[in-house]
Amino acid sequence: MLQAMFSSISSIKAHQVRMGVVANNIANINTTGFKSGRVNFQEMLSQTLRGASRPMEAGVGGINPMQIGLGTQVGSVDTILEQGSLQATNRVTDLAIQGNGFFVVSNGKRVAFTRDGNFDIDANGTLVHKATGEKLVGWMPNADGNIDITEPLDANSVIVIPVGRTIAGQATSQILFKGNLALDGTSWTTSIMTYDAVGAPVDFRLRFSRDTNDPPDTPWTLSYSIDRGANWHPTSNAVTFDQYGRINEGANQTITFAPPNSGAPEMTISIDLSRITQLATSSTVEPIAQNGYPPGTLEQLIVSPDGTVNGVFSNGLNLPIARVALAVFNNPAGLERAGNNLFRESANSGAANIGTAQTGGRGSISSGYLEMSNADIGNEFTNLIVTQRGFQANTRIVSTVDEMLQDVLQMKR
Repeated sequence: MLQAMFSSISSIKAHQVRMGVVANNIANINTTGFKSGRVNFQEMLSQTLRGASRPMEAGVGGINPMQIGLGTQVGSVDTILEQGSLQATNRVTDLAIQGNGFFVVSNGKRVAFTRDGNFDIDANGTLVHKATGEKLVGWMPNADGNIDITEPLDANSVIVIPVGRTIAGQATSQILFKGNLALDGTSWTTSIMTYDAVGAPVDFRLRFSRDTNDPPDTPWTLSYSIDRGANWHPTSNAVTFDQYGRINEGANQTITFAPPNSGAPEMTISIDLSRITQLATSSTVEPIAQNGYPPGTLEQLIVSPDGTVNGVFSNGLNLPIARVALAVFNNPAGLERAGNNLFRESANSGAANIGTAQTGGRGSISSGYLEMSNADIGNEFTNLIVTQRGFQANTRIVSTVDEMLQDVLQMKR
């Protein structure tokens, strides 16, 4: 009888653990990035009253073993890592992972891992977890403005947003044109805003012309103006077309001039006319691109699904200013909970494999969203009821065994 009592007590203890896990799941039903737990029971050792015997060839048959179980125990407390639903927040620094990855965060001494993407920019411009101040780990651009994702990361590899950063302008060095010059045309002018070495605007105009009485196969002379058409300067090469209206001479030209007013050094611009035709229709030549820009100030952030943090500047440029790192593990369920929505490596999780989003099964990043808890309240209440009934049933066994022992003690009387 005492054996039955001890078996029930072991089950009571196991159900207490399960109740604690269920209660924790319900408590964190609205915790950002929370991963629910699950308790699995397993039977304890059994007392063997009689071992098994094999069948005799000319005698009796085999006999099964006779064993009495000694109760139950907690076999494992598992972390359920299935994806939680995403909630829109419309904050660009709120990040959610769709996939198996973890954000890598640092306190300056060690790195930890989390699914909670509730980040913000602190007074130093560092991207930090709002609740704990843990800094988000990732790659920053080098001196050339390039982000090298092969560079190893450590606890000091944190993302710093250059709030209020101003970038210098870039002088225009190439202009591309497209369109058509009318077969019977005599003059056409187009313009585009370019920029000198200090980012000052230069109104660049290009004019195609030929005499009115010239035949259609006459070359077009080319001239440019940098003072709103007040003065025109001829280029060195004329533009000619073949019988099918395709350009065959003067498609690429280079001009050099001193920009007006700013005192900046001379500009050398490559003119690409390879997309221009001469057909029996109206003239439509126009610029399609130039590579210069004025100075600009950082105004807005955009986080791409691959984790690239892009800065939108007032001059229209969109430049990468950081890249978020994600980590995956051979056995993510082996991670240890460290509190504050953080996980840390354990002996059975495997080492962190740190890389970029959308590679290596790490998933993609959604900006403006947070991942919600994956605990299901309906399932947790079901577990709550089942656990309660299991606990109650085992307490009844203890009470019944106690009554039986009382009967045994009363036999002496």
